[in-house]
Amino acid sequence: MRNFKVVLLLSIVLAGCGESHDLQPNNGIWRAELKVAPGHVLPFNFKLKKSESDVYSMEIYNAEEVIQVDEIVVQNDSIIIKTPVFEGYISASFTANAMHGKFIKESLDRVVPFSAIYGKETRFEVQDTSHFNLSGVWETNFNSGTDEAYIAKGIFAQQGDRITGTFETTTGDYRFLEGVVDGDSLKISTFDGAHAFLFAAKASDSTLNGIYYSGNHSQEPFVGRRNHQFELPDPDSLTFLKAGFDRFDFNFEAYDGALVSLSDPAYRDKVVLVQIMGTWCPNCLDETKFYVDYLNRNKNTDLAVVALAFEYAKTRQKAFERIDRLKVRIGVEYPILLAQFGTSDKLEAQKKLPMLNHILSYPTTIFIDKKGVVRKIHTGFNGPATGAKFITFKAEFNTFVQQLLEE
Repeated sequence: MRNFKVVLLLSIVLAGCGESHDLQPNNGIWRAELKVAPGHVLPFNFKLKKSESDVYSMEIYNAEEVIQVDEIVVQNDSIIIKTPVFEGYISASFTANAMHGKFIKESLDRVVPFSAIYGKETRFEVQDTSHFNLSGVWETNFNSGTDEAYIAKGIFAQQGDRITGTFETTTGDYRFLEGVVDGDSLKISTFDGAHAFLFAAKASDSTLNGIYYSGNHSQEPFVGRRNHQFELPDPDSLTFLKAGFDRFDFNFEAYDGALVSLSDPAYRDKVVLVQIMGTWCPNCLDETKFYVDYLNRNKNTDLAVVALAFEYAKTRQKAFERIDRLKVRIGVEYPILLAQFGTSDKLEAQKKLPMLNHILSYPTTIFIDKKGVVRKIHTGFNGPATGAKFITFKAEFNTFVQQLLEE
């Protein structure tokens, strides 16, 4: 938060050096672009609103997702837009009809050129009628033949040239993707303040060959083929206790400096869910929202949830600021402990929890029964964007937790 305030103050000071005027960005729909590579932009739409009391707000659209943004400051011809929960923000200059600036993630030293045009509702321009309907399930391989290779399940629904969907992976889903099939080209994107994803591919009725752009810092080739029977590995089978360990425990710091452990009285004789997560992680945000909602609807003193945050914020103070921001914005009442800061590297994280075979994903949840026995470890989180899979997950979660509580 401190860096945001510094940037904001500098923006105001610089803007104040010029002549004061009443310039305002127009209310209504805008089309934004993030330049992710030469010749490739990631588009998204947002609606800017100004209240009668001169307070700005925004809605960012990705398929069925609407992200409410209420941290916006306009000063002279400068605008700062801070997205909910995540540290990423947009800093831009504007006229009534245009914006030019940058999308910034300070902890990772990432800056992506940003621009926006007022009054443009189209996310992707379409030059040709779609040649194929890509609705269905796609077995997809990213980075084939490399050490970074991984598999995914593409799930798409297409109407006309408009297409929505997501990619499920063993670590979680790529959330709400929206785009078009332009002739034989698939173009689909999402932006939520943390994710800035663009998928661009050549398509046939049975294949996809393309590049996945994550901001302007990463590009991954991918190949997909239709396979309606394709399923990813069972997420309950990927992470487990290593041989020689019969318990899961930790000793990490709370905001007040106290060290917290599963051996503390607060967790004795209770069913405990341990959430391995990061405040920077959109799948973790989806999972956290699910847990907050579940706990609000299911009050039970025999159930405890505790989160272990692995933060890439560069200092302890900034890491706890991010944790506090998440707790306030989402209404998290369970403890979020700081397990690591300065990096979210999974190999480093695994050293903090040596009883696990690995940390494959943020998030990962460990289910522990009243006797302290690990009963299940669920890797990743496929959230609302996965539709039916999310519904199935919720039902299975409810059943399993209830079973543990009744034992």
